Amino acid sequence: MAGLSVDQTAGQASQPLRMLVQSIRDLIAGSCDRTRAQRNAVIVFLVRVASAGLLYLSQVILARWMGSHEYGIYMFVWTWVLVLGSISTLGMPVVMLRMVPEYLVKGQHALLRGLLRFGQITSIVASSVVAGIAVLVVLALGARVQSHFVLPAILAFACVPAFTLSDMLDGIGRSRGWMSVGLLPPYVLRPTLLLAFMTGAYVLGWPVTAETAAVSAIVATWSTAILQLALVNKAFKAELGPGETTMTGRQWLLSASPLLIVTVSDTILQTSDVLVLSAYLSPTQVGMYFAAAKTMSLVMFVHYAVGSAIANRMSALRAHGDTAGLDSLVKDAVRWTFWPSLLGAVVILALGKPLLWMFSPQFMDAYPVMFVLALGHLIRASVGPADTILSLLGEQKANALILVTSAAWSLTLSFILVPHLGIYGAAIATVTACLCAAGASYGVARHKLGLKLSVLHVGLPRRA
Repeated sequence: MAGLSVDQTAGQASQPLRMLVQSIRDLIAGSCDRTRAQRNAVIVFLVRVASAGLLYLSQVILARWMGSHEYGIYMFVWTWVLVLGSISTLGMPVVMLRMVPEYLVKGQHALLRGLLRFGQITSIVASSVVAGIAVLVVLALGARVQSHFVLPAILAFACVPAFTLSDMLDGIGRSRGWMSVGLLPPYVLRPTLLLAFMTGAYVLGWPVTAETAAVSAIVATWSTAILQLALVNKAFKAELGPGETTMTGRQWLLSASPLLIVTVSDTILQTSDVLVLSAYLSPTQVGMYFAAAKTMSLVMFVHYAVGSAIANRMSALRAHGDTAGLDSLVKDAVRWTFWPSLLGAVVILALGKPLLWMFSPQFMDAYPVMFVLALGHLIRASVGPADTILSLLGEQKANALILVTSAAWSLTLSFILVPHLGIYGAAIATVTACLCAAGASYGVARHKLGLKLSVLHVGLPRRA
């Protein structure tokens, strides 16, 4: 710096800021496919951040108002809603991500109308059947189910059809790049309504129990799904107009079957720790672990945002046979996933104790678990949104096998470790499963698709 003037020094110091400002301008104003994908990723990420804030606020308030015992019960039954909802989709949301862009590119509007109608009908019918079976199972088990779980579970299962329909509509919206229609209702409106109803119950002096939370969830989930259904159908009606409808339901279900395995296995990977913990530990300890896991899982929003943003473009590139474009998009996806995830993990760990304290002072005992879980999230982020990439590029069967194996490994390890290590055993099982899934995904992408699905190969983010 010795030979530089003051102006030159100031210019050098401000150069990174100018580059950042220019990058933001390029992202906002850019019209190329890559920039649009980045912009969609940012939109999805911002929606998920807003959702995370609302969800986190609602979870903190619920934990404070309900107490750790009732909070743990509600988290357990809601986890089952997530599992049953993923089963009830039949894999059709991923079919939407693959087929909607392809039908549009090829001008097959009759098939597109049929696919949209078929997806919505099957989601409602299948989820209603699954929810009914779940209620019958709980009633049939009788005394073998702890009494404090029975009524909250039966009430929560009423959310399954609406949750499944909303998941289907999410896939439809993302297939067209309609991030606000696909994401705002389930990820912003639903937690807002849940919090509003629970606040009303608290103000009115009603018992703030797991049953009250389940009833609030019913109203919030169904209201959101109905609104989202109206918005998605209105958007497609305006785009396609009236016309013929063609259905090939058997073909779509056959295509969806391995995708269903992918969806269910991924859900098990994310929920098996909570479900197994509930079999061995008290609701209070389950709630403690859930708070730590939920806090750390904020990192996964980057993974979801990138996967949602690239889905539409990746399907279109595949339909056009653009190999070079696919390779470039995959590299970008890995960069966009890993580096923001790493930054997010560092920030969340730095704030971990205060965040857990907001739930309850005793929840801070779960802070060390967050470091273990962070490792698992970063391992998964190191291969980008691998599940989305493999499924959209025709390797859905390999992806299904990877996730089934990983989910089975997670469950097995959880049953082995949790009785001895408690919440740490559940976290170790989850991390080990993430490592297996990431390694296998890299191998499939490298040997079957010729893609280097690893942050070690793609390096640092690059400008648009």
